[in-house]
Amino acid sequence: FPDLNNVSHSSKEWQGKIIVLNFWATWCPSCLKEIPEFMALQTQYGEKVQFVGIALDDLEAVKTFQQNTVVNYPLLISGDFAGFQLAKKLGNLISAIPYSVVVDKTGQVVYRHSGEISANELQTVVEPLLSK
Repeated sequence: FPDLNNVSHSSKEWQGKIIVLNFWATWCPSCLKEIPEFMALQTQYGEKVQFVGIALDDLEAVKTFQQNTVVNYPLLISGDFAGFQLAKKLGNLISAIPYSVVVDKTGQVVYRHSGEISANELQTVVEPLLSK
């Protein structure tokens, strides 16, 4: 999916890292509540973990959001259909948002969460993966 500058990104860019994919939208209050916690975790984990926000939204809405809240991890624009299709492939059978997926260093999905997730809950998933 492309970022805010229309540069396409692939998960291959983050191979060897723990990846936290977060499907979200600018119109979703629970999604917006998670972002500051994700930003803090991205700072805490640095290069070991890569958060990636996949916006089920249009480019202009996400650009406006980014102007007001500078997010410290990549925000990719999927639009509605393609984003929900990917989320479904990753286990989001009810098309819930926010929806988060943790992928280990080998590329295996190790955790899925529908709805808002707390930083503490996410840490209980990520911390054990750091030592592997």
